[in-house]
Amino acid sequence: MRLSFDEGLRLLTVAPLPELQAMAQTIRFEKHPNKVVSFVLDSNPNYTNICDIDCTFCAFFRKKGAKDAYMKSPEEVMAHFDFARRAGIKTVLLQGGVHEGVTVEYLASLVKLARERYPDIHPHFYSAVEIWNAAKVSGVSVQTALQALWDAGQRTIPGGGAEILSERVRLKISPKKIGPGGWLGVHTTAHQIGFKTTATMMYGHIERLEDIVEHLEAIRCAQDSNPGFSAFVPWSYKKTNTALRRIAKRWAGPEAYFRILAFSRVYLDNFNTIAASWFSEGKEVGMQALQYGADDFGGTILEENVHRATDFINKTDHNGMLQMIRGAGFEPAQRDSFYRIIQRYDGVDSVYVPEAGRVQEADHIQLVL
Repeated sequence: MRLSFDEGLRLLTVAPLPELQAMAQTIRFEKHPNKVVSFVLDSNPNYTNICDIDCTFCAFFRKKGAKDAYMKSPEEVMAHFDFARRAGIKTVLLQGGVHEGVTVEYLASLVKLARERYPDIHPHFYSAVEIWNAAKVSGVSVQTALQALWDAGQRTIPGGGAEILSERVRLKISPKKIGPGGWLGVHTTAHQIGFKTTATMMYGHIERLEDIVEHLEAIRCAQDSNPGFSAFVPWSYKKTNTALRRIAKRWAGPEAYFRILAFSRVYLDNFNTIAASWFSEGKEVGMQALQYGADDFGGTILEENVHRATDFINKTDHNGMLQMIRGAGFEPAQRDSFYRIIQRYDGVDSVYVPEAGRVQEADHIQLVL
């Protein structure tokens, strides 16, 4: 039976963690009867770090004119794809800042160029706020912007930029950013066109438990009305080098992560996949999290700059993913960005090894090997 908002809030607030864990694991194995945990070989580069919306939780953005600010040309962005291909990457999650120089034409050109030159790499591009901003800059509707991306060859959209879908929270941590209804509106419209997307949540700052349940209720209702979310991915706020650190709470340790992950599995009854993260929470915590209802372990994240800006850095590779998943007692399987299994691992594992000397660090390409 589906939990109501009040029932969910009560469960999240008072249920002992072992009870939540047992409930989550029962549901996880009902949806995924085997012990397979999926992962993707991916990289997360950026096309610009210039941003005008001043989110207090972000250490990555720069103002236009800053000495380390950048806006890359399409050819410069393609250098990341060349690097990714040589490293055996299957999906590139490309994102950037929000400013007046980012148009729909620019975003669509990156999709088209990537599809033409790197048809073996899946373009998992742009958060809802980037698409919303590009539509505004170009003077077109969000639907028109999304259709342009679809026509260029894009089929999936990452779930970043949701933070907590509570207007109370948004007005305190990112008042210039697209509101909770705007984030949901972009994803709902994307689902209507045919895109698959993910939903995320960043907790552990100023939100209350009611805000967390409000967030989950919002995406659960959206999934009921316009199905298209492939997975839900929660992660904790990282405070180093951010303005929000002065007022953020400090409760978001491993137990909070396990509780939220398990509760998400119970509350989001219309989501097939709940993802744990070795990258955002650390390897040991990520491995333990697989015992709290998760069936996916994220990606290898070959290149990443947003968490890096907060001095929170974790690294792994293909073999490392296999070892962590097996070490947690599960069977690893590689997936694509549609959450379809594309490779199982039995016996000796063979992994791609970049040719010696060919993969080198370039400007704004920070290797995570």
